[in-house]
Amino acid sequence: MALFTDDSPERRGARRRRPSIGWTALLIALVAGVILGIMPAPYVIEKPGPVYNTLGSTIDADDVETALITIPDETVYPTGGALDLLTVSLLGNRENRPSWLAVAGAWLDPSEAVLPIDQVFPANVSTEQREARSSADMINSQQDAIAAALTHLGYDYPTTVSVVSLPDGSPAEGAIEPEDQISAVNGTPVANVAELRAALQANGAETAASLDIVRGGVAQTVEVTPIDNDGTVVAGVNVSVTYDFPIEVQIQLDKVGGPSAGLMFALGIIDKLTPGELQGGENVAGTGTIDQSGAVGPIGGIQQKLYGALENGASWFLAPTENCDEVTGNIPDGLTVFSVATLDEALTALDAIKTGADTSDLPSCPAG
Repeated sequence: MALFTDDSPERRGARRRRPSIGWTALLIALVAGVILGIMPAPYVIEKPGPVYNTLGSTIDADDVETALITIPDETVYPTGGALDLLTVSLLGNRENRPSWLAVAGAWLDPSEAVLPIDQVFPANVSTEQREARSSADMINSQQDAIAAALTHLGYDYPTTVSVVSLPDGSPAEGAIEPEDQISAVNGTPVANVAELRAALQANGAETAASLDIVRGGVAQTVEVTPIDNDGTVVAGVNVSVTYDFPIEVQIQLDKVGGPSAGLMFALGIIDKLTPGELQGGENVAGTGTIDQSGAVGPIGGIQQKLYGALENGASWFLAPTENCDEVTGNIPDGLTVFSVATLDEALTALDAIKTGADTSDLPSCPAG
């Protein structure tokens, strides 16, 4: 006799159905998890990429080991340690997107970043266009690095600012053509991109500017009315700077794009052209764009580069000052980060590392 238990046929049937419903729900959840895990996500994953010592060697396109920086006709001094440039690698593209499972793992990994695919691979830009732009940025950064290094070392050389292209709807359309050389704005000579930008900024938007140009070897003056682009006055021209260097400097780095290696290229060149070791033989990593004047600019993927530097054995890191907001709170243990706004500030930090001086007063990105 059952005093407290309902052992009716209906109750026994319900007990038999519960396990069946539970296993079905579990199976559905597992199938849904597997499907979600393998489904492509609308993101790409950014992670630390290869690290290259600008004082060392690399493998060229012919699979031959060669010095990353070569200065064939000048006295080159022995170097030691490393001045590492950092890269990032991307997992995924529009044709081959990472799974949601991979994206979830990247969200939990501080050395990786998850980025919307449209941010990295805009729909209106083809893979070929993106790669061509990245390659051009690397070539320009190498030339700017050579210019910054030689300017620091006291070399004098002429420069030419040339128009590469005009974007659609450019205010300079009809006045400026590709291959024009811009020599002055409102009578003020411009020898590099920074000077061109400063001259346009001084002119102001919606006010006609007088540009001295050379077209086909013939000097002339044209008028362009710049516009405001998010606070920056622009003439609507894409330009590049050609330098006529007094010495030959060769930089060999294949299959790496973007402008972020400029600072470390410049430091590597200076180290090779001056006696002693800039950083005292230590392993120092860094990143940042650079221009002819030595101004260091911000770059992308700096959190991944911090981890890439540490994994490659660096104890010190040179970060662009404008990236400090991304660095603070994301510095891995064992890495000391200096913030640098100029080539001179980077050299000051390296000298302190070399001499073992107190570095507490040097500009830095707070740990957190």
